[in-house]
Order: sequence, then C-alpha cells, then structure tokens
Amino acid sequence: MMSSPNSDELIFFVNGKKVTEKSADPEVNLLFYLRRVLHLTGTKYGCGGGGCGACTVMVSKYDPKNKKIRHYPVTACLVPICSLHGAAVTTAEGVGSIKTRIHPVQERLAKCHGTQCGFCSPGMVMSIYTLLRNHPEPTPDQITEALGGNLCRCTGYRPIVESGKTFSMESTVCEMKGSGKCCMDQEEKSFANRHKNMCTKLYNEDEFQPLDPSQEPIFPPELIRMAEDPHKKRLTFQGERTTWITPVTFNDLLELKADYPKAPLVMGNTTVGRDIKFRNVFHPVFLSPLGLPELYFVDSIDNGVTIGAGYSLAQLRDALHFIVSEQPNVKTQTYRALLKHLKTLAGAQIRNMATLGGHVVSRHNYSDLNPILAAGDAVINLVSKEGERQIPLDGHFLEKSPEASLKSEEIVLSVYIPYSTQWHFVSGQRMPQRQNAFASINAGMSVKFEDGTDTIKDLKIFYGSVGPTVISANETCKRLIGRQWDDQMLSDACRLVLDEIHIPPDAEGGMVEYKRTLFISLLFKFYLKVRRGLHKMDPQKFPDIPKKFVSVLENFPIKTPQGVQMFQCVDHHQPPQDPIGHPIMHQSVIKHTTGEAVYVDDMPPIAQELFLAVVTSTRARAKIVSIDVSEALALPGVVDVITADDVPGDNNYHGEIFYAQNEVFCVGQIICTVAADTYAHAKDAAKKVKIAYEDIEPKIITIEQALEHKSFLSAEKKIEQGNVEQAFKYVDQIIEGEVHVEGQEHFYMETQSILAIPKEEDKEMVIHVGTQHPTNVQEFVAAALNVPRNRVACHMKRTGGAFGGKVTKPSLLGAVSAVAAHKTGRPIRFVLERSDDMLITAGRHPLLGKYKIGFMNNGVIEAADLEFYINGGCTPDESEMVIEFVVLKSENAYHIPNFRCRGRACKTNLPSNTAFRGFGFPQVSMVVETYVTVVASQCNLLPEEVKEINMYKKISKTAYKEIFNPEPLRRCWKECLEKSSFYSRKRSAEEFNKNNYWKKRGLAVVPMKLTVGIPKTYYNQAAALVHIYTDGSVLLTHGGCEIGQGIYTKMAQVASRELNIPMSYIHLSETSTVTVPNATFTVTSMGADIFGRAVQNACQILMDRLQPVIRKNPKGTWEDWIATAYKESINLSTTGYFKGYQTYMDWEKEEGNPYPYFVYGASCSEVEVDCLTGAHKLLRTDIFMDAAFSINPALDIGQVEGAFTQGMGFYTSEELKYSPEGVLYSRSPDDYKIPTVTQIPEEFYVTLVRSRNPIAIYSSKGLGEAGMFMGSSVFFAIRDAVTAARRERGLAKSFTLNSPATAELIRMACGDQFTDMIPRDDPSTFTPWSIRVS
Repeated sequence: MMSSPNSDELIFFVNGKKVTEKSADPEVNLLFYLRRVLHLTGTKYGCGGGGCGACTVMVSKYDPKNKKIRHYPVTACLVPICSLHGAAVTTAEGVGSIKTRIHPVQERLAKCHGTQCGFCSPGMVMSIYTLLRNHPEPTPDQITEALGGNLCRCTGYRPIVESGKTFSMESTVCEMKGSGKCCMDQEEKSFANRHKNMCTKLYNEDEFQPLDPSQEPIFPPELIRMAEDPHKKRLTFQGERTTWITPVTFNDLLELKADYPKAPLVMGNTTVGRDIKFRNVFHPVFLSPLGLPELYFVDSIDNGVTIGAGYSLAQLRDALHFIVSEQPNVKTQTYRALLKHLKTLAGAQIRNMATLGGHVVSRHNYSDLNPILAAGDAVINLVSKEGERQIPLDGHFLEKSPEASLKSEEIVLSVYIPYSTQWHFVSGQRMPQRQNAFASINAGMSVKFEDGTDTIKDLKIFYGSVGPTVISANETCKRLIGRQWDDQMLSDACRLVLDEIHIPPDAEGGMVEYKRTLFISLLFKFYLKVRRGLHKMDPQKFPDIPKKFVSVLENFPIKTPQGVQMFQCVDHHQPPQDPIGHPIMHQSVIKHTTGEAVYVDDMPPIAQELFLAVVTSTRARAKIVSIDVSEALALPGVVDVITADDVPGDNNYHGEIFYAQNEVFCVGQIICTVAADTYAHAKDAAKKVKIAYEDIEPKIITIEQALEHKSFLSAEKKIEQGNVEQAFKYVDQIIEGEVHVEGQEHFYMETQSILAIPKEEDKEMVIHVGTQHPTNVQEFVAAALNVPRNRVACHMKRTGGAFGGKVTKPSLLGAVSAVAAHKTGRPIRFVLERSDDMLITAGRHPLLGKYKIGFMNNGVIEAADLEFYINGGCTPDESEMVIEFVVLKSENAYHIPNFRCRGRACKTNLPSNTAFRGFGFPQVSMVVETYVTVVASQCNLLPEEVKEINMYKKISKTAYKEIFNPEPLRRCWKECLEKSSFYSRKRSAEEFNKNNYWKKRGLAVVPMKLTVGIPKTYYNQAAALVHIYTDGSVLLTHGGCEIGQGIYTKMAQVASRELNIPMSYIHLSETSTVTVPNATFTVTSMGADIFGRAVQNACQILMDRLQPVIRKNPKGTWEDWIATAYKESINLSTTGYFKGYQTYMDWEKEEGNPYPYFVYGASCSEVEVDCLTGAHKLLRTDIFMDAAFSINPALDIGQVEGAFTQGMGFYTSEELKYSPEGVLYSRSPDDYKIPTVTQIPEEFYVTLVRSRNPIAIYSSKGLGEAGMFMGSSVFFAIRDAVTAARRERGLAKSFTLNSPATAELIRMACGDQFTDMIPRDDPSTFTPWSIRVS
C-alpha cells in the first residue's frame, strides 16, 4: 500500500503484536491484510461475502464507557482494516501453534476428528475460541449457535460440535428417571452386550489438556490507553482511490455527514462491503462512527425502549433478552418476535458485525427485523447538523417512499420500540427457518383489538422477499378494521392479500406460487397464534384453536446433536504397535486447527509473481465477433491479456477448450485472462475487456431440449436381462413415471487454486495445484505448452476438499494458468473467486429418469424398463463414464428378473458437469427408490416391505452378470430395522400424525448396494516410492491425493504395520509427478485400496531385503538394522506397485465384471415437516455401513457422516438455479445452501458392520462415497410425511416429488385450502425466472 502524506497512522494489534500501518487503504479488508501483508495464512478465503465462516477471527475492543473488553467473532473478508484502529485481532495462529503450544480448542477439535480437509478448521477454532473467551463453560446450545455461521463440507459437523461440547459442564443427553445415568451409556452397553467386540470411543478425553482462562493473552494495555485518551483526534486514512474518516465526536460526525452527504456510514460493513464487492458500487469517502458513545445505549421509558443505532445485532439480542426477562409478557411481544428471528438471522459473526441502525436504514427487501419493527410501531430517531426528527418505521419507509426516507445529511441515532399492550399481538415469521440463510419470504404482523373483544381496531401485515422492497398489505388491513377475528375474516383476509400483493410470474427469485401460498400460510399461522392468545386471556369468551393445530405455532427448535459411533474393536492379540484398525487422528489435523497446514494459496509470494483474473462468456452459444483488450491493458499494474492466440500447443485437448476461440458454448466459458501485479488490478482490468458476440441458435439448456434436438455426447449404454416386454403382459399392475434429479455444486471450501512457475531452462513448468489427478494436470499443461510431459512437474500436497470437482477441472485451469506463465515468463497465481468457481467448474450431472414398472399385487416387481439421461454440458469431461456408472448401478439393491436400463449423456450449452462423489449413483438410486415407493403405495404396503420383498437374498448375478453375495446387505438392512426401532417408531409417528394436522412425521429406510472402483483395470493400478534413511526414518510417497479423506494417514498405518515400526518414524510430504509418475486419479472410494497395496508391496520388498540383517541380529532395533543394511550396501529405497483389480465391461455383450467389490449399507431417518411452510426437521438418523474391516474407524466414520450430510443437502436444500438463457444464478453461499450445523440429525447413530473382503488390503472397504446415498433416507422420510398429510386431506396417493425436496416442493406437495386458493399463471404466457435443467 502506497503511503499518503494525508493519512494518519492506523494502529491495531494482531496476535499480541503491534501493527502500525502508515498507508492504510480503505479498500483493503482484514483478510487480504492478514494473508498478503502479515503473511498469516491460517485465515482462509472461502466465499468473500461473510457467508462461510472460513475467515473467522476474533476482534477485541475496549469500551472506555463501561471499562470492559468485548470479544466477538467477525468474518475478516468484510472487515475494512481502517475500522480496526484501536482493536486487537486474534487469528488461529495466535490461539496456538505447533511451534509453541496448541490451545485446548485446537487440540480437542483435532482429537475429536473434527477436521478432514482442514480448510474450514481455523474458522471453526476461532468461533469456539471466541465463545470460550466470553463463556468459559458454555452450554451445548451456545456451542451450536456459535458454529452456525461456519460451513464445513467434509465432516458433517457432528465431531466439531462434539469437540466444543467437551468444554461444557452441561449434559446433552437425558438422565434416566433421575438416576443420573445416561441413556446413551445404556444404549452403548446394551449394544455391547449383543456385540462383544464393538467399540464406541473414537478418542480419549483423558488426554485433553484443561482449559485455563487465566492463561489467555491479555488485552494490550496500549489499546486501553488509546481508548481512554481524552485528546483523541479525527482519523483520516487516504487510499489509492478512497478516503476513510473516523470522527472523534458525535458533532464531528454530523459535520462530516453535512460535508459528505453521499458518504456511507460504515459500522459492520455487512451491507456496504458486500455492495462494493458484488455490485461494483464505488464510494470515494467512508465515514465510520464506530465507538461514538451516543450510538450505543439502551434507554427504557414507560411506553417502550430506545436502542442506539450502533448496537450490533448480537448486542441488540442481549438487550432484548434482558428486557424480556424484566417485563411482563404482555408488554414484550415485539421483543420476543425480534428475538426469535435474531436466533436464526445470519451467523454469529454477521450478528456481531451488523448494526441495528445499518440494518434498518438499508431497508433490504429480505430484512427479517424490519417487518417486525414496522408491525410493532417502531420509530426511527434521526439526527443531522440541523437537529433531530422522528419518522415511523412503517410501510412508507420500508417501501422507500421519498417523503419517508432519510435526508442525505441525516443519520440514524436510535430506534424506539414500543411495548405491546393488553389487546395487542405482534408476530414475526420467516422461511426458511434455518440459520444463516436469507429469507425466501418473511412477515411481520400485528393486530390490536378493541379492549375485551376480538374486534379488529388496527391491523398491520408486512412481507419481505417478495419484491424490491418490504411490502405492506395496507389496503387489506384497512378493509378488515372492525371485523371479528374469526374464520370468515381469515378467509377474506387471504383473498384480499392475494389480490393486493401481486407477484408477477417471472419475478426475480422465482418460487412464485410457493410465495403466494406462504402469504396466506403465514397469515394463517398468525391467525392461529392470536386465536390462542385471546383464549388464554379469556377462555370463556374466546374458544381455543383445535388441539391438532397447536404444534404448528412453534418453529422447529435448534438442538445440539448427539449420538453414538460404533465400530469393530481391534483384536486383543494384535501387537500394540500395529496401528491398523485403530481410530487414529488424521496426520495433518493439528496443523489444520492451528492454520499452519499449507494450501496452494498459502504458499509464500514468489518474486515477480502475477495474479490471474478470468473473463468469461456471458452467452450460452455465440460467435465471438471481437475481443477488445485495449482499455484493460491501459490500467495500472496490468502486464498482459492472454487469449487463445497465445496457446503454443493444443487449445482443444480431448474436447476440452482452454481459451474460447471464435465461438463460445456456455455462459462461464473462459475467453481470456488478465495477468497483473495484484488480483485487484487483474480483476478491475478483466471488467474492462469488451467482447462482442453474435448469438447462435439453438441454445440447448435442458435435457428435454437436448432430446428434442438429439444432442448427445456419447452413444447409448444399455444392459438387459430376462424378457421385459413379455413380463409386462403378465403382471397385475404397471406404473409409469419420471423423476427429475437436479445437479449439485461441489462447494469444496478451497476454491480451485493453482501456482504456475515457469523455469528458465528447457521449457520446464512447475505447477502447484489442489487436484485429485496430478497426472492429468501434467498431461493437459504439456499439451497446451507443446512440450513433453517430463518438462511439467505437478505438485499436490493437500487440497481443501474436492468431492470429484478436482479431478478434471484443475487440468483445464492448470493449462490456462500455464499458458499465462509461459507468455509472461513470470509465475502465475490463479485462485478462483467462489462465484467464478461455481460458474466455471459446474458440478454433479442433473438426471432425468423415466421408468415403467410391472409388478404383482403382493409387491413383487417382475419387470422394469428404465431410461436415464444426464445433462453433460458442452464438452465431454467425465460424462460418458458417469452415464456408464448410472446404467451399471441402476438396480441398487433389488433383483428384478426382467430388467432393462438405457442411458445417454446429453450435450447442452451449460458448463460441463463432471465427477462428483457417488459418480451417478446418488441420482439413479433416487429414481429406483422412488418407483419402489410408488409400487408400495399402489399395493397398500409400506415401502420398506416392498424393498425387503424385492431385495437380493442369495448369491446372485447382477443384470450385467457379475456375481456377488448380498449377505452383508441383508445384515445391514436387518440391523438397521431392528436397532433403529423402525416399526415402533413408525407407529409413534402415525400416532403423532393423528394428533397433528399441520405437522407430520415420516420415516424411511433405504438399502444400498454400491460399487467401488472403475471398469477398466489400468485405472486401478497404483505405485508408491519408499525411502528408508540411515537414521531409520521413512519417507513415503504414493500417487494418491490427500483431499481430506485421510489417505496419507492410512498409508502411514499400512507402512507402520508392514515395516513393524511406529507411525512417528514415517513421513509423507506430497504427491508429485516427479516421484510417482502416471498415477491414476483419487476417486471412487478406491484410493486407500490401490495405493495401500502399492505401499504394502514396497514395504514388503524392503523387509525382504532386510531379512538377512534381521536374522543375524534378531534382538536389534530398527535403527541397528538400517545402519547395518546401509553398511552392507543393501538398497533402502524401492518402488511398490499394484497392477490393479481385474475389471472390465463389454458393452456389446452387456456383461462384465466391472467392479472389484460392493459396499452395502442401510439408513433410517425420521423427519418432522411443517405442512404450512414446507420446513422440515431431521430428528434422527441411523446408518449401518458394511465396512468389512476398517483400517481407521475414525476416518471411515468421518467419511460416512460427511457424505451423508452432503447427500442430505443434495436431496433437500442444495438447489442450483439457471435462467432460461443458461445463466447460473446460484453462485455463493447466499443462494446455494449446503447443510449447516443446525440441520444435521438431532440424534445420529453410525455403525460400521463387520464383514469380509479378501480382495482388498486387510479386508477393508472404500467408504468415501458410501454415505452419500444414505442421505436419501431424509428425502424419503420427507416423502412419507407428505404422504401422511395428503392422505389426511383426501388427495391422490400417487404424486411426484423431485429432487431436491426443497421447502417449496414440500409445501406445494402437501396441498390444502391455501394452495387451492392462490392464483395460477398459464406457463405459455411468460418466461420463468429460472428453469430446471434435468
């Protein structure tokens, strides 16, 4: 940052060290400063918008008014450094370090196995650490709430919460009848009695170091002196383009606001910062009144409370809690409505940053608080140099009427919130109910009655997220004045609201019919709540609501998850030193928690390195008429613009295009890149590149359009057994249907990251990359540069999650960056922003499944004719292999004697979809389980009964003639039904459903027969390289990639057993094409299988060489043997090799042995559904997974739980939305919702079931993908609950529920008087905002 003579010094502390910045730039955020200036890379970039928590740090400030220090979490990506004057910042490195000592938070997160890829771990540490600084013995609920703003894609959250719960003194499980005994202990003991060799402890709590709050770092005394300095002066920070001014007094602020009326006031920066980043808003001047005491106060008077505009939403919540505890319920209706919303509004970080004044004055259309404040008759107190005035926080204000808005020189001083009165009811509603999500729709409603009556005196109804502003149903309210609060009034109110508030059918955000339904569903909830309140006030005068309606008045509670993990104990005859079978920590886990694990973008700056920004296509299909880069090249810091003309080798390699040339085939295709001295300069220049297009028709976006135009990427794949057509003639019933399964974004926490370093000699190129396939990166880079592959060295140490998204995409992006490095002759750092990553790299293939099923009335399925189509996107990528897997896995667990399945990959004008965990199985099995469920419905049987009837029962052949033994499948199924108490819980759910009309519970059990591996032997080969050094230490290298699954840890366990040495002797550094050439990809759950065999082979070769030495000195130590071997010139280095499983598939004969083995499992889930909103709560999940013999139960259970949670998201909440023109809307955690900590099961039980698998190393099985489909048990439990609702309402028992089962689909499937009441639009009369692409 350039120094400016007009700038003051910015002083703050980071990890106890003073930072004096003489050239503070207002446009620089704390995340950038920590990583690029202070080189503290533990704080990670995850999304850049405060939505993922990866960049969480703790800020501490001293308040001279109350002489207290406040510690609070923030997302560093939204914190301007200029706002930190006088603050202390703590990052993960400052909490603890492997170089000094680690903190109990870090230790426990690690030892509880609460980290896998590790990218989110520093943020998790900081959220828990900050909580502990404020609450050294937190409650379990506080822990869950503290983690609500942090996303994790790997673990499934359970072990993270568990690590936090170790600091809690409060039990999170029930005590049995006051005995003090834990019901979970009873469950464990009863299980252990039946299975003597089962264990339940993945870690030893006795190893934990105690938390000693007195040992935490002190707040810097210098900052206290600065805060209490009576001679403080105005601060001005002058940046490259902007100025930041911090006034010293309140009058100074008013003077500045008069001088700079257009300057925004920046407090938490949660609105201004996001506008700058995502909407390209520019402000030349910022005013920051942080810390001015006039903005921080709570003033209670007789009629209400005035709260200072500077209060953060977290402080607002604390103040409201206090008020509610002090005042009678009748006076605090507005406060309690606000508190309910503050519990789920954003995450803890944003609630501690955003302020009341900022939230109110921003008037977001999605605001959760403003509709409630308006319904509660709140008043905004404004002040300017000219004086004070008040404006009502009402519909005119929220709808941004000019006469009700702030004048440019005014600021919000405070907000007055009146008490409610005896005959006054105030309520707030929102959907979704989950934490850390913008509302699809929210509402604030209030009603005042004439004293002692139910006659409406005043009524207010406000809705958010239905238009550009919060909307008031003013006319409706006027027409209902004087009416009685009865069912007729409700009916009229619903009709009036629907007439008054019009959502156009093509409205931005879509979900039009759902939102219309929610208008009146939420109004009905308010009606019920008020009816209930009136009854409580005068039971004689006002009848109560029906008992069956009561449960819907409360939102689903957020409960701290609990559960048990069960696995096979290690045989007591096994030597203590042998680590195989033990739940050993991931070998990098401590470094994950301290922030010292190095990812690609954490690597130190390289001399002369440049940053790369992309320019992508804005059209789905078009000719490129021209590319004008002149304006971009003229900007400061820009070195070059790279286009297709600069590619020295192949620009189209195996159908994958690096830089678009002449034509673009999808929105998001890379056209050119800009290389500049900073990323900010590169990004600014990228915006200046002008592309002229000429559209080409047809644009093919959906599968239906591809079928219409016969647009395919590969030939049809087909398997068939029996005589399908003949069988259909003799069945009792035939059903036909189709299921749409939409795609999924990988949302790995670390976006695609590459560091390309050109060498001065021999055209060499070094690539550091996060990938699952270094060999492929090497191949693509070599092709792009037109050099032999031996000139390209690809290094992969670890990556922050992958899930299939880093198999092929890093190869394309590696080529793009290598070309830029080649052209400029300088190192290139290429890190995709989250929005670009989601746009460019695509994800799981959307699937359309069509089925025709013939079955008998007893539930036996005799014939199935299936067709599957996947949306492959515009280039081949992995689509052909995915459709092969779809077809081969299309039976799931069921034997259907007459079976035909056909599949094709469609070519469309979308970014190419790619590998994703499960590789087609999660999509195809969704269709299979759907038609089995429909068959059950037609036969009036439980789905579980039809599943058991048709399940494979004996040694059999699949439809493609591969022999297998389903005994482990049957065992998992049986244990799941028994130990989940499925049938008794099913009866309890039915009883619950009888007693509750608007909430329903559902249960479902799904079986799984999952293949592992790839139907080509050469893809299953593996190699390893093992060096033994003369001190006895071992360096192990192999071709597998560490993507969070713990493959390095398992390989160390294998080497430890084979060499009979402690794991501490073994080190794994990285995966590299230099050390292990031609390595296959780390996918399909087979990494530990094949690379473990290669490591085993290498170690056995070395042990064979050492045998003569050992025989001569059998009592010697390992070090003795190695020293002797060296002196005897025995080679202490070798490669190990595994040729691979012998797999094949003959598609012409429709038979083969494509997979080495199967993994079996079963999962039972129970949910509760709110039929009025479509919200659901996952109550319990039991998973029984056939693990054979687990090499590392901690890692395997972590994979199962993480995959289950990812699968649950895929089937319920993760919705990708595309425009009809092929534009992806869902490009951030704001609008793409992976599961959060509050969505995992309240009770979560996972059991690894023992079986035999002699084909694999140590009789283990690959479980990386196995849990993914288990998440579908949540989908089918939801379907079961919806079925119960429809049955009670007399609706057709057959209905379609596509995936994902979002709240929108659930609500509309429930069907009732409210869905019947809404207006429907003729689809032929408008173009919808979004479309499904399956």
